[in-house]
Amino acid sequence: MSDAALRILHQVFGHEAFRGRQADIIEHVSAGGDALVLMPTGGGKSLCYQVPALLREGCAIVVSPLIALMQDQVEALRQLGVRAAFLNSTLDGAEAAAVERGLREGTLDLLYVAPERLLTPRFMSLLDSSRIALFAIDEAHCVSQWGHDFRREYRELTVLHERWPQVPRIALTATADPPTQREIAERLQLEDARRFTSSFDRPNIRYTVVHKDNGNRQLLDFIAGHRGEAGIVYCLSRNKVEKTAAMLVEAGIDALPYHAGLDAVVRAANQRRFLLEDGVVVVATIAFGMGIDKPDVRFVAHMDLPKSIEGYYQETGRAGRDGDPAEAWMCHGLGDVVLLRQMIDQSEAGDERKRLEHRKLDALVGYCETTRCRRQVLLANFGEEYSGKGAGEPCGNCDNCLSPPETWDATVAAQKALSCVYRTGQRFGAAHLIDVLRGSESERIRQFGHDGISTWGIGTELDSRAWRGVFRQLVAAGLLEVDTEGYGGLRLTVDSRDVLQGRREVLLRKEAPRASRGRGRDGEARAARNVVEVARADQPLFESLRAMRTRLAREQGVPPYVIFHDATLREIARLRPRTPGDLALIGGIGAGKIERYGDEVLDVVAEAATDAA
Repeated sequence: MSDAALRILHQVFGHEAFRGRQADIIEHVSAGGDALVLMPTGGGKSLCYQVPALLREGCAIVVSPLIALMQDQVEALRQLGVRAAFLNSTLDGAEAAAVERGLREGTLDLLYVAPERLLTPRFMSLLDSSRIALFAIDEAHCVSQWGHDFRREYRELTVLHERWPQVPRIALTATADPPTQREIAERLQLEDARRFTSSFDRPNIRYTVVHKDNGNRQLLDFIAGHRGEAGIVYCLSRNKVEKTAAMLVEAGIDALPYHAGLDAVVRAANQRRFLLEDGVVVVATIAFGMGIDKPDVRFVAHMDLPKSIEGYYQETGRAGRDGDPAEAWMCHGLGDVVLLRQMIDQSEAGDERKRLEHRKLDALVGYCETTRCRRQVLLANFGEEYSGKGAGEPCGNCDNCLSPPETWDATVAAQKALSCVYRTGQRFGAAHLIDVLRGSESERIRQFGHDGISTWGIGTELDSRAWRGVFRQLVAAGLLEVDTEGYGGLRLTVDSRDVLQGRREVLLRKEAPRASRGRGRDGEARAARNVVEVARADQPLFESLRAMRTRLAREQGVPPYVIFHDATLREIARLRPRTPGDLALIGGIGAGKIERYGDEVLDVVAEAATDAA
């Protein structure tokens, strides 16, 4: 690695050394090579093009899909003293003209632009009259028509290679399974580019999956261990977003809704509050998050199943971008599977697309029901074998590792369940089938004459909750399928016969006992997590530094994290620097931030020392 790159890393970004594959990527792109970079969220993808942009002559053009994302990144770079700008619809004519002039005159280091604007004849002509250092294509998975964030304009970015073949290109993504990786290379004409693949593992995230049993209560109990922390709660529908946000507010949590149906002004204001304030929880559909660069999101909760492993990984990856411990929590049930299968089959997509989406959903359901280490299963879907604690070793930071689930021989129970599906005509959902098995005498049971069939009352040894687990896991195992063309009833599959005829054993995971109300409120749940805490002696100074950061952020109208991350404030509180030279030794503080904020930081530290004396 060149001395110049290390000097930029230290003086501009405030870091002593590159992480992982960063050094190799930067050296390759700086020398003019094309690259395809696969790196997890929080792994430092941005540095892979920002450092080469400062090393090469000209301005780097960064293709970014969302306004909020490019604005956040530009503000963070400006805080470091980097000459960065963006071109999007938020600028008026005069502002846009000034940015274009800066590009032509060579006074910009990086320019962020949406693909729609980049592809216009006017912008193409502007590039022809400018010195271009490199092209960076961020969120490159948007090029995949099979992905979860497809953007048609990304398909046309091949023009960059065709029109400016001498300019290096770097495409980056944190979310791409092997087929998507191949499609990115093909669609962007990067087949000959050097590929850099980092581990997709996010070791700081703890993964937990619970089975839906009063979802609102379960969510409240989970958030009780995250009081005062920023988080995102995902729901499948707009209506559920509204109801969940209202429920959280009623419980005293600072929560805001976000979905595409909200008034644009309200939606923007809610997103702004989430970015600028500490401890805000956003309840959202998947329309929220891709443009969010907030590093201190401490949890991501899913109240419903996402649509795929890729979507789940992308959404959970919004937690803990600062590297501090975070949690990914999901609450799911059989109803989620039924609804998502119906949505797939009733969509206007072609048969090939539907088959792919069913396979993706199957993979996600398998992840939810597994008894193995969740990290191993999750990474396997991205073509990676987890080796954090040695090949084949569990991660120790997911629910299955921390509280290994018990399994039981459910062969007889499965035979009863499958027989009941058959005897009732293969057209009823799990709730009705459970009533039959448990011998209910409800009016609906009598209406269909199901109190007179052989499976009525043969399942009284299990309660309703246990039977729900049986049916849910039989669907996950492919022993039952959802009739999506009907009303979501369950029906047998070709594999059901082996179970019914005693040729196949069925092992299922035991349902975890229902958690007591309020679990986690006494701090036990928080203590069980690997939380980064500030030493008691450093806590007053840390809070004073946070107050200073909040004031500075409000004065400038920027998110607090673009000034200093929490990790940087913790180091300041621990080391108590006395001089600008001392500050330069702390991670995340480069020359630009010392010049901009050094005196104020040192004053806060000195005042804390005086108070303690």
